[in-house]
Amino acid sequence: MSWLLKSSIGKKLIMSVTGIALVLFLLFHAAMNVTAVFSEEAYNAICALLGANWYAVAGTAALAALVAIHFIYALILTMQNRKARGNDSYAVSVRPKNVEWASQNMFVLGVIVIGFLLLHFSQFWYKMMFAELLGNHHVELGSATVSPQDGAEFIKYYFSQTWVVVAYLVWYVALWFHLSHGFWSAIQTIGWNNTIWLNRWKVIGQVTATVICLAFAFVTIYFYARHMICL
Repeated sequence: MSWLLKSSIGKKLIMSVTGIALVLFLLFHAAMNVTAVFSEEAYNAICALLGANWYAVAGTAALAALVAIHFIYALILTMQNRKARGNDSYAVSVRPKNVEWASQNMFVLGVIVIGFLLLHFSQFWYKMMFAELLGNHHVELGSATVSPQDGAEFIKYYFSQTWVVVAYLVWYVALWFHLSHGFWSAIQTIGWNNTIWLNRWKVIGQVTATVICLAFAFVTIYFYARHMICL
Protein backbone atom coordinates (compact mmCIF):
# COMPACT_ATOMS: atom_id res chain seq x y z
CA MET A 1 0.00 0.00 0.00
CA SER A 2 2.98 2.34 0.50
CA TRP A 3 3.44 2.73 -3.28
CA LEU A 4 -0.12 4.05 -3.49
CA LEU A 5 0.75 6.95 -1.18
CA LYS A 6 4.37 7.58 -2.13
CA SER A 7 4.78 6.92 -5.85
CA SER A 8 3.62 9.34 -8.55
CA ILE A 9 1.54 6.60 -10.17
CA GLY A 10 -0.15 5.82 -6.85
CA LYS A 11 -0.94 9.49 -6.25
CA LYS A 12 -2.36 9.84 -9.76
CA LEU A 13 -4.47 6.74 -9.16
CA ILE A 14 -5.90 8.25 -5.96
CA MET A 15 -6.66 11.47 -7.85
CA SER A 16 -8.35 9.49 -10.61
CA VAL A 17 -10.57 7.42 -8.32
CA THR A 18 -11.63 10.43 -6.23
CA GLY A 19 -12.19 12.44 -9.43
CA ILE A 20 -14.52 9.84 -10.93
CA ALA A 21 -16.45 9.65 -7.64
CA LEU A 22 -16.88 13.43 -7.72
CA VAL A 23 -18.10 13.29 -11.33
CA LEU A 24 -20.78 10.80 -10.29
CA PHE A 25 -21.84 13.14 -7.48
CA LEU A 26 -22.02 16.08 -9.91
CA LEU A 27 -24.30 14.05 -12.18
CA PHE A 28 -26.63 13.40 -9.24
CA HIS A 29 -26.47 17.04 -8.12
CA ALA A 30 -27.23 18.32 -11.63
CA ALA A 31 -30.23 15.98 -11.96
CA MET A 32 -31.44 17.09 -8.53
CA ASN A 33 -31.21 20.78 -9.49
CA VAL A 34 -33.09 20.28 -12.75
CA THR A 35 -35.95 18.85 -10.68
CA ALA A 36 -36.50 22.35 -9.23
CA VAL A 37 -37.42 23.67 -12.68
CA PHE A 38 -40.28 21.21 -13.09
CA SER A 39 -41.43 20.81 -9.47
CA GLU A 40 -40.35 22.95 -6.54
CA GLU A 41 -42.23 20.59 -4.21
CA ALA A 42 -40.25 17.59 -5.48
CA TYR A 43 -37.00 19.52 -5.12
CA ASN A 44 -37.84 20.49 -1.55
CA ALA A 45 -38.71 16.87 -0.80
CA ILE A 46 -35.22 15.88 -1.94
CA CYS A 47 -33.74 18.70 0.19
CA ALA A 48 -35.64 17.37 3.21
CA LEU A 49 -34.37 13.85 2.48
CA LEU A 50 -30.81 15.18 2.30
CA GLY A 51 -31.15 17.47 5.31
CA ALA A 52 -29.62 16.94 8.74
CA ASN A 53 -30.16 13.17 8.60
CA TRP A 54 -27.32 10.88 9.70
CA TYR A 55 -26.88 9.35 6.24
CA ALA A 56 -26.84 12.75 4.55
CA VAL A 57 -24.32 14.08 7.07
CA ALA A 58 -22.15 10.98 6.57
CA GLY A 59 -22.40 11.43 2.80
CA THR A 60 -21.45 15.10 3.09
CA ALA A 61 -18.42 14.21 5.22
CA ALA A 62 -17.37 11.60 2.64
CA LEU A 63 -17.83 14.12 -0.16
CA ALA A 64 -15.72 16.70 1.69
CA ALA A 65 -13.03 14.06 2.18
CA LEU A 66 -13.06 13.25 -1.54
CA VAL A 67 -12.68 16.93 -2.48
CA ALA A 68 -9.89 17.42 0.09
CA ILE A 69 -7.96 14.32 -1.01
CA HIS A 70 -8.37 15.17 -4.70
CA PHE A 71 -7.13 18.74 -4.19
CA ILE A 72 -4.28 17.84 -1.82
CA TYR A 73 -2.90 15.21 -4.18
CA ALA A 74 -3.26 17.60 -7.12
CA LEU A 75 -1.23 20.15 -5.15
CA ILE A 76 1.44 17.57 -4.26
CA LEU A 77 1.79 16.35 -7.86
CA THR A 78 1.90 19.92 -9.20
CA MET A 79 4.70 20.83 -6.78
CA GLN A 80 6.60 17.65 -7.63
CA ASN A 81 6.32 18.34 -11.36
CA ARG A 82 7.56 21.91 -10.94
CA LYS A 83 10.45 20.72 -8.78
CA ALA A 84 11.37 18.10 -11.37
CA ARG A 85 11.41 20.72 -14.14
CA GLY A 86 13.60 23.03 -12.11
CA ASN A 87 14.50 26.28 -13.88
CA ASP A 88 12.61 25.11 -16.98
CA SER A 89 9.34 25.75 -15.15
CA TYR A 90 10.01 29.49 -15.38
CA ALA A 91 10.85 29.47 -19.06
CA VAL A 92 8.36 30.70 -21.62
CA SER A 93 7.03 27.66 -23.39
CA VAL A 94 4.73 26.95 -26.28
CA ARG A 95 1.96 24.41 -25.82
CA PRO A 96 3.03 21.20 -27.58
CA LYS A 97 0.95 19.98 -30.49
CA ASN A 98 -1.96 17.70 -29.50
CA VAL A 99 -1.69 18.79 -25.85
CA GLU A 100 -5.00 20.25 -24.62
CA TRP A 101 -5.09 23.69 -23.00
CA ALA A 102 -7.01 22.18 -20.09
CA SER A 103 -4.26 19.59 -19.62
CA GLN A 104 -1.70 22.33 -18.93
CA ASN A 105 -4.03 24.29 -16.65
CA MET A 106 -5.79 21.59 -14.65
CA PHE A 107 -4.52 22.84 -11.30
CA VAL A 108 -5.52 26.46 -12.01
CA LEU A 109 -8.95 25.29 -13.15
CA GLY A 110 -9.20 23.21 -10.00
CA VAL A 111 -8.38 26.22 -7.81
CA ILE A 112 -11.15 28.20 -9.56
CA VAL A 113 -13.61 25.36 -9.01
CA ILE A 114 -12.65 25.07 -5.32
CA GLY A 115 -12.94 28.83 -4.89
CA PHE A 116 -16.48 28.90 -6.20
CA LEU A 117 -17.34 25.83 -4.14
CA LEU A 118 -16.65 27.94 -1.05
CA LEU A 119 -19.13 30.52 -2.36
CA HIS A 120 -21.67 27.79 -3.10
CA PHE A 121 -21.30 26.25 0.35
CA SER A 122 -21.69 29.63 2.07
CA GLN A 123 -24.91 30.31 0.18
CA PHE A 124 -26.54 26.88 0.32
CA TRP A 125 -24.96 24.23 2.57
CA TYR A 126 -24.14 26.64 5.41
CA LYS A 127 -27.71 27.96 5.53
CA MET A 128 -29.36 24.60 4.93
CA MET A 129 -27.80 21.43 6.36
CA PHE A 130 -25.41 23.22 8.73
CA ALA A 131 -28.22 25.45 10.01
CA GLU A 132 -30.32 22.35 10.71
CA LEU A 133 -27.43 20.71 12.54
CA LEU A 134 -27.30 23.78 14.80
CA GLY A 135 -31.01 23.36 15.49
CA ASN A 136 -32.17 26.36 13.48
CA HIS A 137 -35.60 25.77 11.95
CA HIS A 138 -35.63 29.13 10.16
CA VAL A 139 -32.87 31.16 8.52
CA GLU A 140 -32.74 34.65 7.08
CA LEU A 141 -32.68 34.87 3.30
CA GLY A 142 -32.54 38.49 2.28
CA SER A 143 -35.55 40.16 3.89
CA ALA A 144 -37.41 36.87 4.29
CA THR A 145 -37.24 34.04 6.81
CA VAL A 146 -37.42 30.53 5.36
CA SER A 147 -36.98 26.91 6.36
CA PRO A 148 -33.50 25.41 5.78
CA GLN A 149 -35.27 22.67 3.81
CA ASP A 150 -36.91 25.11 1.41
CA GLY A 151 -34.23 24.70 -1.25
CA ALA A 152 -36.40 26.19 -3.98
CA GLU A 153 -36.47 29.52 -2.15
CA PHE A 154 -32.67 29.50 -1.90
CA ILE A 155 -32.35 28.89 -5.64
CA LYS A 156 -34.87 31.61 -6.49
CA TYR A 157 -33.20 34.09 -4.13
CA TYR A 158 -29.57 33.64 -5.20
CA PHE A 159 -30.26 33.15 -8.89
CA SER A 160 -32.18 36.41 -8.99
CA GLN A 161 -28.92 38.32 -8.40
CA THR A 162 -26.97 39.20 -11.54
CA TRP A 163 -23.50 38.98 -10.01
CA VAL A 164 -24.26 35.57 -8.54
CA VAL A 165 -25.53 34.28 -11.89
CA VAL A 166 -22.46 35.59 -13.73
CA ALA A 167 -20.15 34.08 -11.11
CA TYR A 168 -21.84 30.69 -11.37
CA LEU A 169 -21.70 30.72 -15.18
CA VAL A 170 -17.95 31.41 -15.02
CA TRP A 171 -17.71 28.52 -12.58
CA TYR A 172 -19.51 26.19 -14.98
CA VAL A 173 -17.08 27.06 -17.78
CA ALA A 174 -14.06 26.33 -15.58
CA LEU A 175 -15.75 23.15 -14.37
CA TRP A 176 -16.37 22.04 -17.98
CA PHE A 177 -12.72 22.36 -18.93
CA HIS A 178 -11.64 20.61 -15.74
CA LEU A 179 -14.08 17.73 -16.20
CA SER A 180 -13.68 17.29 -19.95
CA HIS A 181 -9.97 16.59 -19.56
CA GLY A 182 -10.01 15.10 -16.08
CA PHE A 183 -12.54 12.37 -16.87
CA TRP A 184 -10.68 10.62 -19.67
CA SER A 185 -7.34 11.31 -17.99
CA ALA A 186 -8.60 9.47 -14.90
CA ILE A 187 -9.77 6.55 -17.05
CA GLN A 188 -6.35 6.45 -18.69
CA THR A 189 -4.57 6.42 -15.33
CA ILE A 190 -6.74 3.58 -14.06
CA GLY A 191 -5.92 1.64 -17.23
CA TRP A 192 -9.42 1.31 -18.70
CA ASN A 193 -8.32 2.31 -22.15
CA ASN A 194 -6.57 1.12 -25.27
CA THR A 195 -5.92 2.51 -28.72
CA ILE A 196 -9.59 2.30 -29.69
CA TRP A 197 -11.17 3.29 -26.39
CA LEU A 198 -8.93 6.28 -25.62
CA ASN A 199 -10.73 8.48 -28.18
CA ARG A 200 -14.07 7.07 -27.09
CA TRP A 201 -13.38 7.96 -23.46
CA LYS A 202 -12.42 11.48 -24.55
CA VAL A 203 -15.81 11.85 -26.25
CA ILE A 204 -17.61 10.33 -23.27
CA GLY A 205 -15.75 12.73 -20.97
CA GLN A 206 -16.72 15.76 -23.03
CA VAL A 207 -20.35 14.64 -23.27
CA THR A 208 -20.48 14.01 -19.50
CA ALA A 209 -18.92 17.40 -18.73
CA THR A 210 -21.30 19.10 -21.15
CA VAL A 211 -24.40 17.42 -19.68
CA ILE A 212 -23.39 18.36 -16.13
CA CYS A 213 -22.51 21.98 -16.88
CA LEU A 214 -25.46 22.60 -19.21
CA ALA A 215 -27.83 21.20 -16.57
CA PHE A 216 -26.41 23.53 -13.92
CA ALA A 217 -26.44 26.49 -16.34
CA PHE A 218 -30.01 25.72 -17.41
CA VAL A 219 -31.28 25.93 -13.83
CA THR A 220 -29.30 29.11 -13.13
CA ILE A 221 -30.49 30.92 -16.27
CA TYR A 222 -34.06 29.64 -15.94
CA PHE A 223 -34.58 31.07 -12.46
CA TYR A 224 -32.79 34.31 -13.33
CA ALA A 225 -34.95 34.75 -16.45
CA ARG A 226 -38.09 33.96 -14.48
CA HIS A 227 -37.15 36.58 -11.91
CA MET A 228 -36.48 39.22 -14.60
CA ILE A 229 -39.81 38.48 -16.30
CA CYS A 230 -41.66 38.89 -13.01
CA LEU A 231 -40.12 42.31 -12.27
